[in-house]
Amino acid sequence: MTDEPLVLGIETSCDETGIGIVRGTTLLADAVASSVEAHSRFGGVVPEVASRAHLEAMVPTVHRALETAGVTLSDIDAVAVTSGPGLAGALLVGVAAAKAYALALDVPLYGVNHLAAHVAVDVLEHGPLPEPCLAMLVSGGHSSLLQVDDVTHAIKPLGQTIDDAAGEAFDKVARLLGLGFPGGPVVDRLSRDGDRDAIAFPRGKTKGEYDVSFSGLKTAVARWVEAYEGELPVADVCASFQEAVVDVLTAKAVRACRDRGLGHLLIGGGVAANSRLRALAQERCDAAGIRLRVPRPGLCTDNGAMVAALGSRLVAAGIAPSPFDLPADSSMPVTDVVAVAG
Repeated sequence: MTDEPLVLGIETSCDETGIGIVRGTTLLADAVASSVEAHSRFGGVVPEVASRAHLEAMVPTVHRALETAGVTLSDIDAVAVTSGPGLAGALLVGVAAAKAYALALDVPLYGVNHLAAHVAVDVLEHGPLPEPCLAMLVSGGHSSLLQVDDVTHAIKPLGQTIDDAAGEAFDKVARLLGLGFPGGPVVDRLSRDGDRDAIAFPRGKTKGEYDVSFSGLKTAVARWVEAYEGELPVADVCASFQEAVVDVLTAKAVRACRDRGLGHLLIGGGVAANSRLRALAQERCDAAGIRLRVPRPGLCTDNGAMVAALGSRLVAAGIAPSPFDLPADSSMPVTDVVAVAG
């Protein structure tokens, strides 16, 4: 509908400057400027490098998104920005830019939670969220199971990683194998030529019923590689490691759905782009009678579209905007969907 608010979304929680423009549940633009190449020689994200890259990319990326959407800044009805969690310096760049745009345009400002935005982005592809539902968010910084009763204000954490996040484990194993950074895409690609049953890597055990652990798995891979004699079967290592990760993630998610009587599972975050995770999740959800929703890969990684999507839902629900002294909160809990005063 043309009378739905036009929302500008800004995402700078890590190494990608994402700008999205959404009207209602329609995505008009999703512009991304990534600084991943600047971090690759360090084997991981360098916060100061990321922050400087956001500063340089912010205005050009906003202009690119506006041009793609065929709108001007004066058409914007609200601004949404990732307030946390994430890298403190990177978040500050986005929050400062969002405040400037909202003040200049005299429109409401919404500081939103990064994890909630990963849930909300699915409305852009699959329509209204089935609520309640279970969301599994897996990325370089997060591995979380969430019960989403209402994405605008009612999200309950059920489980999380107690050490390494899933994406972090992929990066560390890739570094161990000399595959570069980021590790997720290359491990996924090499796994297609490997045998996922070749090596019996352990499945992490935790005290929490829905918690996950990947630090021990990473160590097991390192010890196996160190002890191996001869030419290393890299594809088999990748496939067996990847299987250990996605086996645990999908088993926990399906169990949580069954235990809590939730008929829909939504997967988001950068690791949701992993082909084996998608396939095994679909297989196990089909067997359990659970409907699976996973956004296309481009909407799984950090992007401005997800922030704009959540902002649009907040406006539609009549949620009060954030004050202009909203903080950049690197440890913002997922139960706080919208940032309040600092």
